Amino acid sequence: MLDKLIYSVYFILPVVLLWGAKYAGKGKWNDSLALDQSKAFQGFLAVCIMLHHVGQKTCASWLTPKTRIQQGLGFFVPMGFLFVSVFLFFNGYGVYKSFHSKDNYLKGFVKKRILPLVFMLYSTTIIFYIARLIIGQKMDLKQTVLYLTSIQLCNPNTWYVIVLPFFYLAFYFAFKFIKNDGVAVLVTCAFVVAYMLFGTTINHNNYWIRGEWWYNCVHLFAVGIIFAKFEDKIIAFFKRFYAVLMPLSVLAVYPLYLFSRLVCNTYSYYGENWGAPDTVFRRRMCLGSEALVCVDFVLMFILLGMKIKIGNRFLKFMSKITLEFYLIHGLFVELFAFNFDGGVVSPLRIHNLMLYSVLVFVLGVPSALFLKKISPDFSGKKKLAGNCDSNMKKAS
Repeated sequence: MLDKLIYSVYFILPVVLLWGAKYAGKGKWNDSLALDQSKAFQGFLAVCIMLHHVGQKTCASWLTPKTRIQQGLGFFVPMGFLFVSVFLFFNGYGVYKSFHSKDNYLKGFVKKRILPLVFMLYSTTIIFYIARLIIGQKMDLKQTVLYLTSIQLCNPNTWYVIVLPFFYLAFYFAFKFIKNDGVAVLVTCAFVVAYMLFGTTINHNNYWIRGEWWYNCVHLFAVGIIFAKFEDKIIAFFKRFYAVLMPLSVLAVYPLYLFSRLVCNTYSYYGENWGAPDTVFRRRMCLGSEALVCVDFVLMFILLGMKIKIGNRFLKFMSKITLEFYLIHGLFVELFAFNFDGGVVSPLRIHNLMLYSVLVFVLGVPSALFLKKISPDFSGKKKLAGNCDSNMKKAS
């Protein structure tokens, strides 16, 4: 009976998302791309990504021995790239809108946008490295260097914060040196596409661009930029045909997902495993099919937000620690699994899937808060707030 408790997450998650939500009403619309809405969606999806990672360690078909496979979170196992696609869309959308709405936005761009990602990458890398030592993983000097430089991921969930800074840099240089907005958008998007095509040329490995999850949803960064550029026209179109687009976007997700599975099972990202001479072509066919379902998945969230304004205390809280939680919860996913990433048997394995998931969340949240606490103020907002308070005191 206790093993069945994990199925309660399928009832809990809709409640978490929709608790406190408000319907806009007939003829009225919400701004589904407003910062508070986008952050709320990302806070919700951070929890879904946690369940995805727990599912990969407990429910995935590739686990060995097969006796390890449990039932309950199988739905989340293949869904990770869809969840992350929403993050990447808002990353692209956000930088473009900020560039056009904030004075001198590119001044200090690297410090504000990229250094926080680099800090989180290496701070969690060190934490994972210490954890690996504690549980008894044997590492020579070469392995230590590979881990601490993140050439080989010590924290297995950090691909996102490795790839995203390169996209930010492409955006930065394009918009800094190209005065024509359309051309700058084109150059940035071309960089994203080039990265994806390059990714398909690389066999699975233990280093950067380790597998298809490094590139099968990143096109949403480019989609986010394009959406932001033509937002007024796109939103007007959405409003005009909302009655058709909203149900269609929902109904299309599963068929598009099944289509992507069919294509991936037919062509496979793993052609190198049997010496296929057309591995790059095979990967690009798979990539194309997954690109479609990613776009529809993000579209579904945008359309949902146009009529339903989500928001509650939990989502607001999670929205403030999304990145930190995304990067640190995996430590507990690994510690409580059958084995830690890399093969060392975990001394803390938890068999009950519900207890496992709850503990990952309960320990992940304060760990994320700790990371946020120790993170330097790269944005300068705290310093600015401090100066404002000081000036107010002087004025009084």
